[in-house]
Amino acid sequence: MFEKRVEIFKKRDRETWQQIKDALRDAGLRGVKAGHYQQETVIGCGCGAKLDPRDFGGRGKIDRDIYYVKVISGDEEKAREILRRNGIVAVVEQDVLLDAALRKRPKAEYFDK
Repeated sequence: MFEKRVEIFKKRDRETWQQIKDALRDAGLRGVKAGHYQQETVIGCGCGAKLDPRDFGGRGKIDRDIYYVKVISGDEEKAREILRRNGIVAVVEQDVLLDAALRKRPKAEYFDK
């Protein structure tokens, strides 16, 4: 119930996240936690409606959620083997929460100029 979990996937990629969830579920691996959240702050507009003005473009709402999958630490290798058999690469992006400008250049270079 309260076992330590290890993050095997964390990225802004809904399709891969869904494939990972399906593969682990089909293999019968228990104790998998998968979810998504939005880390960015929403800019209030108008009368404080908390609507994000970037969602009203010609292409509709932008998916800015961060998707994650965690497994019980003892099942990490088993989960990775299941993903390998299904041809899925699970990535944990450490800088997924950084601003885009900081991701392109190292932080030291960004602030030295």
